Amino acid sequence: MLVGLVGKPNVGKSTFFAAATKAPAEIANYPFTTIEPNRGVAYLRTPCPHVALGIESCTPRTGKCSNGTRWVPTEVLDVAGLVPDAHAGKGRGNQFLDDLRAADVLIHVVDASGSTDAEGNPIAAHGHDPALDVTFLQDEIDHWIAGIIGKDWDRLARSMTAAGGKKVETVIAERVTGLGIIEAQVKHVLTQLALPSPILWKAEDLLRVAVEMRKLSKPILLALNKADVATPETLARLQKLDVPAVPTSANAELALRKATDAGIVRYEPGDPDFVIVDDSKLNAAQRKGLEHIREKVMRPFGGTGVQKLLETAVYEHLDRIVAFPVEDETHYTDKEGRILPDAHLLKRGATAKELAFKVHTDLGKHFIRAVDAKRKRVIGADHALETGDVVRIVAAK
Repeated sequence: MLVGLVGKPNVGKSTFFAAATKAPAEIANYPFTTIEPNRGVAYLRTPCPHVALGIESCTPRTGKCSNGTRWVPTEVLDVAGLVPDAHAGKGRGNQFLDDLRAADVLIHVVDASGSTDAEGNPIAAHGHDPALDVTFLQDEIDHWIAGIIGKDWDRLARSMTAAGGKKVETVIAERVTGLGIIEAQVKHVLTQLALPSPILWKAEDLLRVAVEMRKLSKPILLALNKADVATPETLARLQKLDVPAVPTSANAELALRKATDAGIVRYEPGDPDFVIVDDSKLNAAQRKGLEHIREKVMRPFGGTGVQKLLETAVYEHLDRIVAFPVEDETHYTDKEGRILPDAHLLKRGATAKELAFKVHTDLGKHFIRAVDAKRKRVIGADHALETGDVVRIVAAK
């Protein structure tokens, strides 16, 4: 489960990363600040089962539980900035695109204020149309995937038409396996596109296939960053594009997290507002900064957008649920006595056996049955789990 942060240089990707994960990342006002990808862990909110179970509290091994809200870990990757013609090697394009292979979903951080040009150089606010950045990034990924599929295509196509040759869906699936696409999905796409024989394919046919592969393997959401200095008209126009979009301010989120750590404000990621704990600790600049965040970010947008976007990406677009494995279905504990110690993200419709494999390969291999701890009933290997389920796995020793 990996969320990739993408975008051209200098749009706030590393600030978004630092705000989402509290992991260190170099942040500077020049292109290609990020060279090697940054990896960190963000946390997503979900209702904790301990409330419905009538338990006073839980003891998570990772993350936390706060007022009945469980914080579930997911990995975030911040990669080097992308510039036009990256698929042809411009900028750090090849490295950028290769770093993206493992990402399950992409958050495209866009400078909604228009204060960076096409290559990420600072310019006057509103001097660049951010809608151009949306289309260019999709085009770059599409051409990158087309290059993966189409390498030495003429020779491959001839081999497919020969006696005993592989099916076109098999060949393409082998080439895009690193993107998490299976042969059945490729076959469905090719049926929908109704393309001619592979030996007749042109560059535009390969690109059409690549577009559909990108939609399958790399769903994209937009972080309309610097929303507090963008014009309302620009934000409205960007939100009408055929890509899910959320106004964000990574700067505001990072500032609030730092202020929380310093004991200046009380704030949880995703909250629509914050509370100043000790006004005496604020200097004039800090007070002005917090006023700006409240008036220009929290009130008009209902929050900084960072947490909302992460949760939208994982829960809605990747359609993930959260399940809680335990070893004692009566006390909801592991062998150490920790209550509801772990929370796992799974695809909706995942089975009890798939959860067993998620916990440990041996549990999956030697699966016998599972127990729905909430409802006190035995469930089988193919039982589809629901979000918030608490499950004990029974396996052979």
